[in-house]
Amino acid sequence: MGSGGWDGLALGLPKVGASRQEGWRLQGWSLEGGRVGGWMLMLDGWRLEGGWRLVALTQAASMQLLGPWYVLAVASREKSFAVEKDIKNVVGVVVTLTPENNLRMLSSQQGLEGCSQSVMELLKRNSGWVFENPSMGVLEFRVLGTNFRDYAIVFTQLEFGDEPFNTVQLYSRRETASQEAMGLFTKWSRGLGFPSRQQAQLQKDFTCARRILR
Repeated sequence: MGSGGWDGLALGLPKVGASRQEGWRLQGWSLEGGRVGGWMLMLDGWRLEGGWRLVALTQAASMQLLGPWYVLAVASREKSFAVEKDIKNVVGVVVTLTPENNLRMLSSQQGLEGCSQSVMELLKRNSGWVFENPSMGVLEFRVLGTNFRDYAIVFTQLEFGDEPFNTVQLYSRRETASQEAMGLFTKWSRGLGFPSRQQAQLQKDFTCARRILR
């Protein structure tokens, strides 16, 4: 494997052809080009660190992904996103774990009539930090990269009505993302084939986010 990018076969995983989006598909994972650096990739209960070493993702480490988050940046293939992205504000999210090990997602964001809050439960798959709720249009919710402290890069595959699309979101513990977090978000978005018109840093209006993140 050269230093300029990832190679799915070098990871011992089968390379599957791209579907609707560009990029690598590795057993359901989309993988961007670029060096590993200091971040890690989570693979069904394991994490791949910068030295290519697979280590078990413990329950204690997984629990660090729970709690309050700001969604500061989004890449999306939703049809209306490119037109509306400049008026979208920061979203607040509180992640908790149910007794059944499912994710409970409380979110607060700007709606047509002011701040709107919603709750969704995502069902845990058999292994790994991967969740879904097809009945609610969430086909996949997967953490792509995180430092387990102040940011997480989240991939979602969604289908609302007759429109299937996917997103990459930057979750941050702080109102301002670190340079490391923004760099990783940009790499994943570009690597998964999102052009600049489908990417946005959300407007820094925290009115709705703070309703649940006080």
